[in-house]
Amino acid sequence: MAPTTLLHPFSPPALGPDGYINVVSGEGAVIADDKGNDYIDAMASLWYCNVGYSRREVIDAITAQLNRIPAYHVFGPFANDPSEELADRIAAIAPVDDPRVFFGSSGSEAVDSALKIARAAQVQAGRPEKQLIISRMAGYHGTNYGGTSAQGLLDNKKGFGDLLGNHIVVPQDDVEALATVFAERGDEIAAVITEPLQGAGGVHPPPEGYLQAIRRLCDDHDAYFIADEVINGFGRLGTWFGSEFYGVRPDMMTFAKAATSGYVPLSGVVVGASVRAPLEADPGFILRHGFTYSGHQTACAAGLACLDVAVDEGLLDRATALGARLRSGLQSLVDDGLYQEVRGDGFVFALVPNEGREPVAVRDAILGQGVIVRPLPGAISYCPPLVCTDEQIDRMVDAAAAVA
Repeated sequence: MAPTTLLHPFSPPALGPDGYINVVSGEGAVIADDKGNDYIDAMASLWYCNVGYSRREVIDAITAQLNRIPAYHVFGPFANDPSEELADRIAAIAPVDDPRVFFGSSGSEAVDSALKIARAAQVQAGRPEKQLIISRMAGYHGTNYGGTSAQGLLDNKKGFGDLLGNHIVVPQDDVEALATVFAERGDEIAAVITEPLQGAGGVHPPPEGYLQAIRRLCDDHDAYFIADEVINGFGRLGTWFGSEFYGVRPDMMTFAKAATSGYVPLSGVVVGASVRAPLEADPGFILRHGFTYSGHQTACAAGLACLDVAVDEGLLDRATALGARLRSGLQSLVDDGLYQEVRGDGFVFALVPNEGREPVAVRDAILGQGVIVRPLPGAISYCPPLVCTDEQIDRMVDAAAAVA
């Protein structure tokens, strides 16, 4: 059968329409397809729908904003209230010193923005030679050219020809390897970018002290520490951001996904004092970077509503409680010999199948049980909405047990 007109991301271009599940509705942590099948969404779509589907509070906020004005750009000299209010609220919860907030639409835009802002700040600080970006293996930083170049998932870099220069990917958790790069090329390094907990690369929490070592190396060499919080952010680990969970303060943070729970695309970069200072030192300097939808009023209204839901319903504490329940259930499968390992923190986990079982095949089998997980390198992942019920958590575990 011929493929559909839609060219699907991360999918074989030759795949026909029978290879897809047509999602038509959702409520809470459950979605439905056009054949009447319900699925517990144990992945919050692509790691993002923290507040759940069909939340009237978010829909009403979006509708109210659309009835006022859907969007108007914030390139100088224009501004709007929703973007200013959301920036204030994100700055107030971010573990970054004296921050400002830059908005975009996707996590990939946020990563590329952070990399460009880091380099621009180095230039404005009188250090134009510091253009090198360091990242680590298993890191996922989006699919724009900057993020792909920084990516630590090698399959995602294949087949696109030459990527950007001035990027080095170091071994995943090797402090000594990172320190060696700093010792040899510290005068060239603009920034280090890493996810606090690596998500799409396999759900890998950082070793104890690893993020703090990055912080020290950056401080010692006038480099910026960028925390990629696109998956970690907005309650996933039971704190507002992963950097807070692991006790580190970066110079910049990227965010997206759960900022609006996917109701409207929104992303951004939290820019701290060390980066702001050189950018603001020259009153004549213009940051010639931005996107058409930076500060989009309707997207920012959705972001404000999602923050309200998270606060009003105690979703950060809920993430901690649900995460403990899910971890316990998945660990029981490991203890029974049905799977090899469970790893993760907060409310995001990877379950490693026994030898000889491919993650895609396990995903498909669990899908047949009415639960959606995602195949990753060597594992399947769980990143459910923060509004799941205990019963839904138990069904996620039961589905994995049933196909082991």
